[in-house]
Amino acid sequence: MNTEYQFQHKHLLGLADYSTADIQHVLDQALHFREILDRPVPKIPTLRDKTIVNLFYENSTRTRISFELAQRRMGADVVNFAASNSSAKKGESLRDTIQNIESMKIDMVVVRHQSPGVPHYLTRCVDAHIINAGDGAHEHPTQALLDMFTMRQYYGRIQGLKVAIIGDIRHSRVVRSNIIGLKKMGAEITVCGPKTMIPLTAKELGVEVSYNLEETLAWADVAMALRIQLERMEHSLFPSLREYHDQFGIKREHLDKYPNFMIMHPGPINRGVEMEGDVADSERAVILDQVTNGVAVRMAVLYLVAGGLRV
Repeated sequence: MNTEYQFQHKHLLGLADYSTADIQHVLDQALHFREILDRPVPKIPTLRDKTIVNLFYENSTRTRISFELAQRRMGADVVNFAASNSSAKKGESLRDTIQNIESMKIDMVVVRHQSPGVPHYLTRCVDAHIINAGDGAHEHPTQALLDMFTMRQYYGRIQGLKVAIIGDIRHSRVVRSNIIGLKKMGAEITVCGPKTMIPLTAKELGVEVSYNLEETLAWADVAMALRIQLERMEHSLFPSLREYHDQFGIKREHLDKYPNFMIMHPGPINRGVEMEGDVADSERAVILDQVTNGVAVRMAVLYLVAGGLRV
C-alpha cells in the first residue's frame, strides 16, 4: 500500500471519476477491512457519531443490507429510507426529500435510484457525501469494486486477467462500472450474449464482443454471468428463457470442458437461466465470496469518502 497516497474524493458517483490509483487505494483499504470482518467481534468505531441515510428508490436486498452492515460495523447511526413508504408517494420531489433529510443533520447518503444521474444531481442539492448504490442502467461502482477485489483475492492480480461478462449487457449498470474499472486496472474484457442484448456501441467502450459462449469460456479466466433484467425491457429480446439458457447459460459440462475460468455473478441468480444450479454451487463459483467481500469494500468506501477518520 502506498502510505503517501492522498485520497481526494468527497463522493463515489461512478468509477469514471476515479483514477487507477484511486481504485487501487480502495482495494488496498478493503483488504484491511476484510481482515476486520474475520475477527470474533467484527466492529470498529471508525464512523462513530456519523449519521448515514440509505436512500433507496429501487428494491434491493444484497446492496442495501451490505451497506447497512458495513455502516453498523463501523459504528455509524443508520437511517433507512424506502420510497414505497415515504412522502415520495405523496408527490414530494427528490430535491425536497433530500433537503429535508439533510436538515436533520446527516453526514452521508447512499442512494439507489431508477434514473441515471441522480447521485450527481444530489451533490448539487446537499453538502453531504454521496455514494452511488446504482443509478438506472448507468453505474454501480461498489459492485464493480467488490468484483475486482474478489478477482484480485483469487488471482493475486487484475492486470492481464481475461474477463468475460455474459448476458444482458444492454441493461446492466454492473457491466458499465466493471468495464470502466477493469480497463483502468489492466484487464482484458469480452462481452458475450445475444445480439439483441449487446448495444451497438459496445466496442466503443474498448471491449471485444462475442456471440459464441463456447469460444468465450475457452478464452476466459473469469466468467461473470448477469441476470436478464426483464423489468428494464420494453419488449422481449429473445424467444424464451429456455432458449437463452441453451445458448448462453453456463452449464456443468462447461466446467469439465474449460477447467480454467472462475465463476462470478452479481446476484440475484436465476438458476436454470444464466447458469445451472450445479454451476452456482460448484467449487469454481465465488458468488458468496463476492457477497462477503462486498461488506469489506463498502466499509472501505465509507471510510475513504468520510475523510479517512479514526482507523
